[in-house]
Amino acid sequence: MLSHRRKPRRRLPVLAGLLTALLGLVALVSSAMAAAAPNGPGAPAAQPSAAQPPVTPNPDCTLRVPAGPLTAAGLATPYQLTATDAAMGPCHEADLAQSAFVQATVLDPATGAVSVYDPLVVDRGTRPAHRPVVPKLPAHAVVGLWFGFNGNNLTLAGNTTAGRCVNGAPGSVFGQFAYCDATAFFTAANRARQAGRLKVPRSGRGRDGAPCPTTRDFGLVDQDQSDNVTTAYLATPDGRTAQRTTAATAALGPRGAVALLNGSDNLLLTAFVDPALGCTPWTAPDLADPRHTTTALALDELQAAADQAAPVALVPVNDPMVLGPGGVRSRGKTNLYRAGVDQLPVGHGAGTDPGDGTSYCRRLASGGAARIKADGPLFTASASPTAGQNLLDFLTQRLTASLQNLGCGQQPPPSGAGPTSNSPTAEPSASDSPSASSSATAPTPTGGSTDPTTVVPSGTGQTSPPATTLSTPPSAPPSSGPAAAETPARVTDSPTQALVADVVTDVVPSPMRVGRAATGTAATASAPPTMRGRLADTGATRGLWPLAGLGLSVLLLGCSVRLLAGARRY
Repeated sequence: MLSHRRKPRRRLPVLAGLLTALLGLVALVSSAMAAAAPNGPGAPAAQPSAAQPPVTPNPDCTLRVPAGPLTAAGLATPYQLTATDAAMGPCHEADLAQSAFVQATVLDPATGAVSVYDPLVVDRGTRPAHRPVVPKLPAHAVVGLWFGFNGNNLTLAGNTTAGRCVNGAPGSVFGQFAYCDATAFFTAANRARQAGRLKVPRSGRGRDGAPCPTTRDFGLVDQDQSDNVTTAYLATPDGRTAQRTTAATAALGPRGAVALLNGSDNLLLTAFVDPALGCTPWTAPDLADPRHTTTALALDELQAAADQAAPVALVPVNDPMVLGPGGVRSRGKTNLYRAGVDQLPVGHGAGTDPGDGTSYCRRLASGGAARIKADGPLFTASASPTAGQNLLDFLTQRLTASLQNLGCGQQPPPSGAGPTSNSPTAEPSASDSPSASSSATAPTPTGGSTDPTTVVPSGTGQTSPPATTLSTPPSAPPSSGPAAAETPARVTDSPTQALVADVVTDVVPSPMRVGRAATGTAATASAPPTMRGRLADTGATRGLWPLAGLGLSVLLLGCSVRLLAGARRY
């Protein structure tokens, strides 16, 4: 009877031991597979080549504007990046070909003081790698927002009405550029300047004895002037992002964070051309990083409006970002763009221009070539956004590409600017012309434009190829320029837009390893991190998951051994 009663008691420990052993083996195998996965644990399993996503990242992304975008709370709330068309693939902020950037400039109307704040962009559904700083805004602050994008077409969504955002013309986004409440900001800033409260610094003179260039200097502009921003973010190895502040850099730099930059005329001016010429860009206090100052698109445009001597470069009707379907030129869309960068409408008022593409081409060709010839020795000794290429060669090839993309026809080549072998490897550290808001009333675009506060959904926007690498800009650009390149295009007031293929002349600098100093410049790093799988959303370090699984398997196997050994004693 006694032996008969022990059998059921013995069966239970045996089953428990076998089940625990099975779980331990499963954990062990899973840990081994996770460690061997090419993309790390949490990455999608490898698929046959036919099922893999395209190598080229989705160039069209949507940025969701948070609630109250012009308030302190709204500025500190991250913008969320997602794909405009999910069928084209996902969008990831840490992918340099898809990175979007936001920049705010703040005016205190009582004192005329200006400051800068760079709101953060994250992937939709993820958390920042470091908590954003909530800015302290002055009473009755006037806030303007500007956007940049390293892809093709950026569409704004979300709380765009509250921000009075302009994404382009109806059914036709600008492409890489957008703005919110920019006209109100420039109107208030110019009133403060005229009243003597806002002091706009002079651009000064460079080592060459000539006036320092501005963003409206024909010696600096390219095919799409006044586009993109000078914002920089941090990206961690798990694909999350943070504001590039001293505190965030100190916390994330040792963990392998890199800096993400937005290729733009503004960054080219403030980080490369100004240092080469011995000029100093206008900076203002950074509200996200106390005791630091930073540059901004709005500051560049205010200084250019106040200090750029004739001839003044203003956005022309043949700018690829303001073209209509089939390369048709649109005054309405051109005026919408100009309003966002403090420029008078086409053909409006004394001292402005009719937006004539031919005149713009002629002045760009002569002004660009003159700058290259005069400052060749200084540019030869200076670094450019392209790794291993000096600034002289970069500007020469950029000018050649811009002239073709604008449909400028045959232009004399830049003189005295042939390719040179002296390519520095060190990276650099980071009379009034008319303005659109010099009067109390913001300009009204001419023609058939609609309410400029309407955000236009994506669909057919400007599609310049993304600058995802630091390859040398082509000295002989491909022939796929705007449709209006070969013959003069008719001009329409209807602000519509079509796909426009062109060579991007705003080369995006590579991600840079960051150290303790948030504003310092470091050596070029490897490829940018990208989000892969769901584990990136948690912020967990991928390398710990195989170790955790191995520990769990050892624990389970140990428990099974003890259970089986105990069962044998019955």
